[in-house]
Amino acid sequence: MNSCDRALLALICAPHEACSGISVATSVPTKLPSGKNSTAEKLLVAASELMIERSSIEISLSDIAQKSGANAALVKYHFGNKDGLLLALLERNAATELSNLEYLLAQPITPTAKLKLHIGGIIRAYYRFPYMNRLIHYLLHETKPECADEVSKFFVAPLLDFHRRLLADGISRGEFLATDPVLFYTSLIGACDHLFFGRHAMSRATGVGPVTDEVCRQYIKHMETLICGGILTQAEEAAAAG
Repeated sequence: MNSCDRALLALICAPHEACSGISVATSVPTKLPSGKNSTAEKLLVAASELMIERSSIEISLSDIAQKSGANAALVKYHFGNKDGLLLALLERNAATELSNLEYLLAQPITPTAKLKLHIGGIIRAYYRFPYMNRLIHYLLHETKPECADEVSKFFVAPLLDFHRRLLADGISRGEFLATDPVLFYTSLIGACDHLFFGRHAMSRATGVGPVTDEVCRQYIKHMETLICGGILTQAEEAAAAG
């Protein structure tokens, strides 16, 4: 622990009267502070690794502290509480994929090509962070309304807006059949969810193994065929096949 963190920890653990008016929010989650912070980043990395190792989002502050080498009290300083840390982790994980959406829309390629790239990109994002959809469900439905609002703002809304614009472009160019963007979002994100979350149930029922690089590649190909087969016009489907 560096000297800055020791000073922060002293403030967190000191009696309330000694804090000179400084208080730490513990009821409303906060997002990751702007700018890099090595301890905050270590806490996020530790939480991510634990959830991947355990195939569960049920991790404690003491687990995170032990994994990161930081004091559990620093979670409250940097994030407000555990929900704040989980919210910051989801935002960090989603940021790279979502930042690529505008770039993808601007590329001089067909909407069909953009659709295939997006399908592959979103499935790979879930492969890198297989706890992501469980985390989304938890933050949307089992925490304070402020948490759900944040998830909707930085993840659900941008992704839905991207789907609306991509589908509208494909329809206007005669490549896509009329497709409801909400149903499209539900289909694609639901497919990502079940690949990882439902894998445990399938392993018991059918003996399938874990999600590997090869499984991920096969699933991307499968979803491209399934989705494109459902929304491409006959002319575009023939062009893609040829």
